[in-house]
Amino acid sequence: MSDTMTPEELEQKLKGGNPPQVLDVRRKTDRESDPAMIPGAEWKDPEQVGEWGAALGSREVVVYCARGGSVSRSVQENLRQKNIDAKFIEGGLEAWKRSGRSVEKP
Repeated sequence: MSDTMTPEELEQKLKGGNPPQVLDVRRKTDRESDPAMIPGAEWKDPEQVGEWGAALGSREVVVYCARGGSVSRSVQENLRQKNIDAKFIEGGLEAWKRSGRSVEKP
C-alpha cells in the first residue's frame, strides 16, 4: 500500500464514484496564515488525531498539511494504527496549488 498520492491522483479519485474523505491536517497556525483549502476538505486539528481519528469510518482518507511532511506522516501513521486506509498528498497543499488546482476559502 502506497503512503502517498499525487495531486493528480487525488483529483481523479475525487471525480470517481467512491471519492476519499479529504482532511486538511495543517497546524492551526499554518491554517490561520493561509485559510485556502482543497475543495471539499475538512480541517481537523492534527494534535487531536487520537480523538477524531477513532470516529472516521471505513472510507479511504487522504490527508494533507502545508508541505506534505512530518505532520501528514504523523497523522497518517496514527490513522493506520486504527486500521484506516490513509494516504497523504505528496508536497501537501503547496503541491496542490503549484499544480494549478483550485482551492476554496472557508
